[in-house]
Amino acid sequence: MKRLSRKFPNTRSRRLRLNKTIRDLVSDVSIDKAKLIQPLFVSDLNSRNTDIESMPGQKLYSLNGLLKEIEILLALGIKTVALFPNLSGFTKDIVGSEAINPENFMCKTIQKVKEKFPELIVISDVALDPYTSTGHDGVVIDDYVNNDETLQMLSKMSINLASSGSDILAPSDMMDGRIGYIRSDLESNGHKNTILLSYSSKYSSNFYGPFREAVGSRQKKGISKKTYQMDYRNIIEANMKAETDINEGADILMVKPAMPNADVIRDLALNYSVPIFAYQVSGEYSMLKLGIDKKIFDNNVIDESLITLFRAGSKSVITYFAKWIAKKYD
Repeated sequence: MKRLSRKFPNTRSRRLRLNKTIRDLVSDVSIDKAKLIQPLFVSDLNSRNTDIESMPGQKLYSLNGLLKEIEILLALGIKTVALFPNLSGFTKDIVGSEAINPENFMCKTIQKVKEKFPELIVISDVALDPYTSTGHDGVVIDDYVNNDETLQMLSKMSINLASSGSDILAPSDMMDGRIGYIRSDLESNGHKNTILLSYSSKYSSNFYGPFREAVGSRQKKGISKKTYQMDYRNIIEANMKAETDINEGADILMVKPAMPNADVIRDLALNYSVPIFAYQVSGEYSMLKLGIDKKIFDNNVIDESLITLFRAGSKSVITYFAKWIAKKYD
């Protein structure tokens, strides 16, 4: 961008701030409902919706409750959802065997969602933590999350989710090589148009706590997720991983958490010619929501937080505030 030598009084920046209409006309970014993605939690045991205590305003849905909520979201203009399961209707094991069952709860749920709402874009999470007894995203062997054994499980899981109707698969496990492994198997199994949204920059963060309660996947003591999730001190590694995942077949890259990593979003958006998404995670949501509920913040802090992510370079944002924003801008 060319830098100009502009001087007062010929230049008065405040002229372009005189009123809201003018500010809207010249703004770099704005909030577009079409670019907001609502995460939803669904339980295999719930017969009714229940509140998620650590995430005020969010619910763990029954299947029927999920379908009703999606109908509301579509009417508000939210056309994409990210589905996450809370599973307890089976015995979990160390390898997450239920994840590769083509008749499992999530596969059946996605089928029902797509049957009722074929226009909806469904993003499905690809990771083993809702299915493993350890709460880890991969297969634990000898007290270590085994990368290559996990790849086989993730690939089978991905084929099942794609076959069930998922439009976008979002591998969030952070195993090395998983994008290439999954992409190859999708191609050879007739799922050439299935989009891969890679969590390429998923940091080992302290902001995930409420989510793990929501999906019931708090890890057992012992192995740390720091052994596979990215160190939040690193940005060079984020660029390396982005390039690797693009070369392996990722269509879109994700940065998670969002607000603490606006610099990473900006870096990836400037350096790579694929869309960059941001995930405003559970801890970010709860922090803002509790601040609003206690009158520490005004509601407009939600808009500001999202605008910042779009300004940094996010094409779309996964946010628990999507429904709230859609109502506000309806």
